[in-house]
Amino acid sequence: MTGAAEEPSLDGTAWVLSSLAGRAAVPGSAPTARFDTGRVAGTDGCNRYTAPVRASAGAIEIGPRGASTQMACPPERMKLAEAFTGALAAAKSYRTNGEQLQLLAVDGSVLATFAAQSSVLAGTAWRATAINNGRQAVVSLVTGTTVTLDFGKDGNASGTASCNRYTSTWQSDGRSLRFTAPATTRMACGALGVMEQEQAFLKALETVATMQFEGDRLDLRTADDALAVSLTRAP
Repeated sequence: MTGAAEEPSLDGTAWVLSSLAGRAAVPGSAPTARFDTGRVAGTDGCNRYTAPVRASAGAIEIGPRGASTQMACPPERMKLAEAFTGALAAAKSYRTNGEQLQLLAVDGSVLATFAAQSSVLAGTAWRATAINNGRQAVVSLVTGTTVTLDFGKDGNASGTASCNRYTSTWQSDGRSLRFTAPATTRMACGALGVMEQEQAFLKALETVATMQFEGDRLDLRTADDALAVSLTRAP
């Protein structure tokens, strides 16, 4: 085992739960943990959470849990969320090898095991779940529509904007992300709100400055940290 004094800082790292007390996470709803300047935040598999954290040289103390959303989820996910929250509160030490993080109980037993959050864009495909409408509101998609975003390994971006196909290019350096102005096909769709949604999405892409991964979720944000587009990884 790596000695506690050798354990690196968790500040600035992000993780996705792979197992909880030996039990695998529920597919599609794995809890996450992002450590940043004295706080840990993420999703517990159902709701978002944030809590203070003190972590140094292998010792860790999390909580008490702060603000969280209050969404109801299926029983299996609610049980996972409760167990995950309990593991965070019970953690007394941690160990990491760069690709894996383990939270340990006071007796040294493993409470939770995490995999490092992937931040690879090239070759990935996503579906939008919410779009900034350009009027200071982030809204869900029009019922029955699909908005996609594929990151090509060659630096091209493409997808369906609601009605039309579009192409663009993307460039990322760590957390930053930029798109060129998208070019689209010219088909008109008459369903209520579809063309408005398409234009909002295309304009939102041009405002993107940063990105943040959280499990199978990707948030694209503007330079002033407003949410431009929220996406989930495509199957």
